[in-house]
Amino acid sequence: MQDWRTNAEIAVALFVIADPVAAIPIFITLTSTNTDTERKRIASVTALTVATVLVSSIFVGQPLLRVFGISVASFRVGGGILILLMAISMLNARVSRTHSTPEEVQEGVEKEDPAVVPLGIPLLAGPGAISTMIIYAHQAKDVYDTIFLVVAGLFVALTAWIALRLADPIRNLLGKTGINIISRLLGLVLAAVAVEFIAGGLAQLLPGLAR
Repeated sequence: MQDWRTNAEIAVALFVIADPVAAIPIFITLTSTNTDTERKRIASVTALTVATVLVSSIFVGQPLLRVFGISVASFRVGGGILILLMAISMLNARVSRTHSTPEEVQEGVEKEDPAVVPLGIPLLAGPGAISTMIIYAHQAKDVYDTIFLVVAGLFVALTAWIALRLADPIRNLLGKTGINIISRLLGLVLAAVAVEFIAGGLAQLLPGLAR
């Protein structure tokens, strides 16, 4: 079983990658014409989507890598680069295109129900979050580590649900500047996570680097 520091790092990394706070302005835009009841339902369905995708990634991710003949080391490097690009976007107070694109947001505005797409996927449970779950699932030493990953995925879904349910009060409290500051701080953390993923993958692919 991994120590509590490792588990804390996993939970923090997943939260930062999902970045529910940065999703608030997009949620408000996509649900501007919905009633309060509809917005609550959309927030709940979005959180359920996030939980389903993240938890499924724990058990389905590695078999899929084997099917395509991709080593976990290569996936770590690729996932780390993807997460680093997300971190750079967060440091610039922008929503990364790996989270969502303007076209997806516009399509979500035109849809009656944007809960699953684009809010759940790819805004909150996007490629970065899925890659992270697969990598951490590979590092799990026993069933307790796997259970913790499931709990961490559910925790991220819960924080997303709270953030979306309280979207208007949070936006009024923090404002655009406050949300951008938080995004930049989380981007620094995410950049460090990305570097660790890349370094760990390269150390496996090129053992000489580790020496």
